[in-house]
Amino acid sequence: MTIIVKMDDGGAEPWGIVELQGDLESREGHGSLQSKFVGDLHYTTQGGIPTLIIGHHILYGKAVNMEKPYAVLEKQTSDTDNGVQRVKYVVKAFVKKKLIFKVRPKPIIANVPN
Repeated sequence: MTIIVKMDDGGAEPWGIVELQGDLESREGHGSLQSKFVGDLHYTTQGGIPTLIIGHHILYGKAVNMEKPYAVLEKQTSDTDNGVQRVKYVVKAFVKKKLIFKVRPKPIIANVPN
């Protein structure tokens, strides 16, 4: 069996992965967090440390290069003249970096004047 892998004409984009330790739960109960807003990702001005703000919690992480990069593939199918389905995979992106947040989140406490 031949598997065709093709580079996208525009070149593959660099992507990243956010790795969290533990569970991330929604207030709305159980369900998928896919396509939902989770939090804000920032980098500190001194040192460029990744900071993730989720609700009233802040997490500090670190950016690392992956030992073995991942390729993000998109499966494309097409029919040939004799009715056989042809499958090819197009490389859409490469994942070379990841942000690791493995320290417990810290609560954000606002200073409210009396």
